[in-house]
Amino acid sequence: MTSSSEFDAAAALFGNRFAVQDTPDNTFPEQGMSSTEAFRLVAEDLAIEGDPGRNLATFVTTWMEPEAQRLIAANLHRNFIDHAEYPRTAELEQRCIRMLADLFHAPGPTTGARTQGSSEAIMLGALSLKWKWRQRQQAAGRPTDRPNLVFGGDVHVVWEKFCRYFDVEPRIVPLQPGKYTIGPDDVLPHLDENTIGVAAVLGTTFTGHRDDIVGINDLLLQIRTERDLDIPLHVDGASGGFVWPFLYPDSAWDFRLEQVRSINVSGHKFGLVYPGIGWLVFRERSDLPDELVFKENYLGKTDETFTLNFSTGASMVVAQYYNLCRYGRAGYTYIMRNMQQNAHRLADKLEEIGRFEIIGRGEEQLPLVAFRLAGPEPFDEFDVAWQVSAERGWMLPAYTMPPDAQEVTIMRALVKETLSQEHVDTLARDIHDACATLEQKGGAHESERAKMVVGPGH
Repeated sequence: MTSSSEFDAAAALFGNRFAVQDTPDNTFPEQGMSSTEAFRLVAEDLAIEGDPGRNLATFVTTWMEPEAQRLIAANLHRNFIDHAEYPRTAELEQRCIRMLADLFHAPGPTTGARTQGSSEAIMLGALSLKWKWRQRQQAAGRPTDRPNLVFGGDVHVVWEKFCRYFDVEPRIVPLQPGKYTIGPDDVLPHLDENTIGVAAVLGTTFTGHRDDIVGINDLLLQIRTERDLDIPLHVDGASGGFVWPFLYPDSAWDFRLEQVRSINVSGHKFGLVYPGIGWLVFRERSDLPDELVFKENYLGKTDETFTLNFSTGASMVVAQYYNLCRYGRAGYTYIMRNMQQNAHRLADKLEEIGRFEIIGRGEEQLPLVAFRLAGPEPFDEFDVAWQVSAERGWMLPAYTMPPDAQEVTIMRALVKETLSQEHVDTLARDIHDACATLEQKGGAHESERAKMVVGPGH
């Protein structure tokens, strides 16, 4: 029998003490372990997780160039918020904001903010809507105690979070079977003098389509003229803000529309940066209320801050600036077109199977394929998602749509930069084989389906 001292000596030599001991879990560990042991403990724990390269649910970037990774690693220790100590990092942030303002056709000098992601950007943008609305109400001698915000059921959950956290009434436009975005006719009944703004989505997480932003803008212009209500429009471009300018450059959705006052976009989605980085850009400087900007003298120099978070790493700001310089309009256009081409190929392959209906094909859309079973089968979309995972390891989301389209179940495959044409063909074959397996089995067993619960992703 191996003695304790012999075991300790072997563990020190081979670095595998954790293999036969409980891993640190519920209590703070009394003793540490060697760096080799700690590395292997964490790495092998993560090894049983899903492969990000096969995650068809996530919008988040899963690959960057080696040069970008070197910049990220070299700046992980740099605290972005310390502008007095790291002024060049702050300058890179401002360059990114100015470049995005140009990309989104801002009419003149503007401002914005780097955020942890679009969730923080949306919180800040919606707070600006609320503060500007309160200013308008006070100037008109109207009450300020019942603000509301109008958006569709196709939004990310962060919009409902904002309303709950900051005491704003959410006026949510329900979806319908076959209609998964909103337009002016849907919005109109919900607008009144207490509406702080309307939020429209550019590329929903459910089907990848956009709300009728032009139609909503025209409605708000009409209301401004006829009812003397100046209701601003915020565009949630978390996913689409880095897609539409390159795939659909002539499609007006941004600051070319007069009532669009602010736009958020996720750099860590189709901005092609690792998480987490987001951006908020205003149409004009006056769209950011002064009351929301804090001046602080924390480290000997007065800085202005407009964030919910404070300390954060500078590396993703550096990475975003790297990408904007590295790719430019031509590079982003090339990458987005490649993804779109492969999305069209996947849609073709799925239609050839003869079991699936493609959702909204031919419309302006993110590079993804949303699809559902076209007719009665001995299995459903959740069964297909589970079987594809069980057989081939793909993480394919299946989910029900928001109210009032909750009876509709769809699947969605993101076609990102690393999903090549060969991968698309393989995925289509795997989906075909999964359906054949399910047909032979008569559908998946409930206990099997319970193992695979995947939502629309972020």
